[in-house]
Amino acid sequence: MQRCLQLAILGAGNTAPNPMVGAVLVHAGKIIGEGYHQQYGGPHAEVNCINSVADADKDLIEKSTLYVSLEPCSHFGKTPPCTDLVIANKIPEVVIGCRDSFAAVDGKGIERLMAAGIQVNVGILEKECRELNKRFFTFHEKHRPYIILKWAQSSDGKIAARGADRIFISNEITNRLVHQWRTEEAAILVGTNTVLLDDPALTARLWPGKDPVRLVIDKELKLPVHLKLFDGSVKTIVFNYIKQSATENLVYHRLNKEEGIPVQILSALYNMQLQSVMVEGGSKLLQSLIDEGFWDEARVITNSAMVIGEGLDAPVLKNEMELSEQKIENDVISYFTRK
Repeated sequence: MQRCLQLAILGAGNTAPNPMVGAVLVHAGKIIGEGYHQQYGGPHAEVNCINSVADADKDLIEKSTLYVSLEPCSHFGKTPPCTDLVIANKIPEVVIGCRDSFAAVDGKGIERLMAAGIQVNVGILEKECRELNKRFFTFHEKHRPYIILKWAQSSDGKIAARGADRIFISNEITNRLVHQWRTEEAAILVGTNTVLLDDPALTARLWPGKDPVRLVIDKELKLPVHLKLFDGSVKTIVFNYIKQSATENLVYHRLNKEEGIPVQILSALYNMQLQSVMVEGGSKLLQSLIDEGFWDEARVITNSAMVIGEGLDAPVLKNEMELSEQKIENDVISYFTRK
């Protein structure tokens, strides 16, 4: 199963909205085939695994055990059901890392295999298998995207100096890491003030990979169109109170003044099939999400050598649990999850 996870992660960034999945076929303690889901719309891990078996070993398939990190699908989507393939190849035993909570699967794959007389074992390295696809599981189980909060602060807990020009808190190497993070998420969210102060491009230009969909909260449409956010290079969604319209790469999504903004945005992102969002907004936006419990993970960059003094306070996490810490020169990156 550990090998399944190693294979699955090779599909990172290319499988969404599908999960990352790895599969291994074992006969008498020897791997005779392996594969992973490489690209959305392409063959699933089980297909690639079985197809990888050498001609000389084809007769061993019906005497082998299939290990797969996620429950095989049992429905027609972009590809045929993987359960049918397993059954057709007369594989006698399947070991599954974790159940797939996507409504079209959700135990049906396991039931289909068992009904065909196949021995099925579920829950091997289950925690690790769920962690790999935490965005996918959060999306389908909570009906909202996986939410990552990110900010940089000085050693005295400030995210900006009061009434001064923009201060660059994190170093160049850390900035590259942040751009790598952006390629791993479906969308990135900021507020009006962040855009007015920094005029950010919100792309992943410092790292190879996909740019996230850019999201901005601009309730009264105050942002001038000459800003980088409106350059048309990346799909951009403006959440506002005034208008609803869409062109190729620019969408204005009107919000209801009578309802909470975070709830409406998360609902909209769910309907748009955006499974994850990294929030890089200012302290007000970040703190509102923290206070309402709308976060799954936080990445806090602290410049240990910088003291701002008079400035804007950084957000304060609640119910957090620190997972790990990373140091890049003077920057200390703390990774948190919600308890």
